[in-house]
Amino acid sequence: MKLALNREKPVMPPNADNIIAGRTGIGGDFFSEMNRTAVKLAETENETVNITAADGTPLVGHWITAEKPKRVIISMHGWRSTWYGDNGMIFDFLHENGCSVLYPEERGQGESGGDYMGFGITERYDVLDWIKWVNERCGVKTPIYLAGVSMGATTVLMAAGVDLPENVCGIVSDCAFTSPDAIWRHIYENNLHLNYGIRGLISREVAKKIYEFDAETYSTLDALKNTNIPVLFIHGTNDHFVPVEMTYENYQACASPKNLLVVPGADHGMSYYMAKSAYEKAVKEFWKENDKGER
Repeated sequence: MKLALNREKPVMPPNADNIIAGRTGIGGDFFSEMNRTAVKLAETENETVNITAADGTPLVGHWITAEKPKRVIISMHGWRSTWYGDNGMIFDFLHENGCSVLYPEERGQGESGGDYMGFGITERYDVLDWIKWVNERCGVKTPIYLAGVSMGATTVLMAAGVDLPENVCGIVSDCAFTSPDAIWRHIYENNLHLNYGIRGLISREVAKKIYEFDAETYSTLDALKNTNIPVLFIHGTNDHFVPVEMTYENYQACASPKNLLVVPGADHGMSYYMAKSAYEKAVKEFWKENDKGER
């Protein structure tokens, strides 16, 4: 639970990160490109944005405007990641296609406040605060899309269950899990090769008593069965960290207009890298269908 939720990462055995993520020989070329584009985005001129969440937590984001903006993307990064690490590869595509982008730093990570992470359950309300900031800056007629990778994708899918403004036109979810409890179970059983049973019970009780966090209180499935916001679901078939079956569950639960892009052979967060043309085509078509915001 310290690893899952604490801001400060506990001391881990060698290679523990790869074991937890289920990485089995992912090529170095992907990580080299990820690091290169992360540095490029981090060094891109941006406006640092400071807001206060509804519960009083200070949040930090980074705002980069397009020359001729057509829409705004609010892009949430993943678990124990960074705003520039998860978004570096796709930044040029967004910028060249008229997207102003707000890159929040998730609570419990980076420069944002909070002592622990909430696996989307807490962060879904932060998304609403970021939308309010965008509407104050750009006006309520500007099309807004929520986007995220991994825990960021889970965050924006859970936000679909919140009462969002009418100019939120769609959500792009890249490799989201369905709930904290579901992803913990997957990691225990498939990557750590441990029985979840009693360990899961202990984990949930520790989360409740120490972190005041209930891993079973909400899920993407709860949000999606009650949303009218269009969703583009993206996932790789070889994802060992968040199984593609979770996106199939999300897709089936979704009550709103929906599209699905499954990338053969892609591991966690690798879909854009492995299928750039298909990814960009799917996103462009999604924008074309939903920019008017009629829902």
